[in-house]
Amino acid sequence: MISVWRAGRRYRGGEPDAGIESWHAFSFGRFFDPDNLRFGGVLACNEERLEPGAGFDEHPHSHTEIVTWVVEGELTHRDSAGHATLVRPGDVQRLSSAGGVRHVERNEGDAPLTFVQMWLVPKDPGGEPSYEIVHGIADATPYALPQAGAMLHVRRLAAGERTAVPDAPFAYVHVVRGVVRLAGDALGPGDSARITDAEGLELAAAGAAEVLVWELSG
Repeated sequence: MISVWRAGRRYRGGEPDAGIESWHAFSFGRFFDPDNLRFGGVLACNEERLEPGAGFDEHPHSHTEIVTWVVEGELTHRDSAGHATLVRPGDVQRLSSAGGVRHVERNEGDAPLTFVQMWLVPKDPGGEPSYEIVHGIADATPYALPQAGAMLHVRRLAAGERTAVPDAPFAYVHVVRGVVRLAGDALGPGDSARITDAEGLELAAAGAAEVLVWELSG
């Protein structure tokens, strides 16, 4: 089964006066929708746009796997476990909040910042926080997230190129840029597809496109 969710259905959040614009694909914060709490292990898929100097001051997380993909600009990350990094386009950042961690996310550069942040449910809550960043992940190189029983596939497609959707109990597709076709539907930037029991599906790029695909266990 394929359920297509258009970008226009996302919940608009953030603080525009503070240079923060947020778009939430799932029920989030003050935007509560009991029919849109999660899909498989995915709890959130947020697109964040920060103006230079804007950001999220120190705040807590727990029992959540947080994966961040920068679309443009440069994200400054600092956390209470002592990690301080710059996350740029092409980097995959993971923060396992485990029993509890605090972090800061800011745009300390001089250009606008856009990033997609995805939250997943850990298989075993609690424990000690951990952090990882993979710089410049190669196209089609899967990023394993065993803590959540998940695999992230980042695809940068040329016009006419195709890529398989993993056969899995659940697959979540998020279009970062460009247009791709999935089973007759055209998906553009910010659109997503929630796929149950995927088998033999493909994404086909109409032009240059960038897509994030989560392969999720049951």
